[in-house]
Amino acid sequence: MDARPATASATLATRAAFRLELWLRARLLPLRLAGHDTLAGMLALAEPAAGRRHFAGLPAAYVVRAVRRTLRHRVVMRGRPCLREGLLAYRFLAEAGYRPQLHFGVDPGIVASDRAVAHCWVTLDGATVIGGSQIPYVEIHVHPGGIGSAPRG
Repeated sequence: MDARPATASATLATRAAFRLELWLRARLLPLRLAGHDTLAGMLALAEPAAGRRHFAGLPAAYVVRAVRRTLRHRVVMRGRPCLREGLLAYRFLAEAGYRPQLHFGVDPGIVASDRAVAHCWVTLDGATVIGGSQIPYVEIHVHPGGIGSAPRG
């Protein structure tokens, strides 16, 4: 029996499971964030369970594209789309075996403003893969995942 159909089937099954979990987590994230008012609490939602690599082998570009597509129609969290995208992209890139970094920054213009403007974005190998911005935000925190994008062994 040829092993190729089983491999192709496993890939389709992995992609289907990934899409379903992404969709569910995207819908539940606003509810789960409501109970976490600290940065540590929010970051805990982005971290996959230790050793969990259910989506190993999925290309990083595929994961990022799926996150963007899943979140394109924002019903909730309209004022914080980068947070939702960042948390989900970080989690699923990590579950695919990559080592993303989740960056948080503030607009340097907040000194002259009453309101803080914050942003988050995800990088692989130092390149922004989701959440890019024209504003040069001052980085205040980077959630590790290690340096580099090579899949974890």
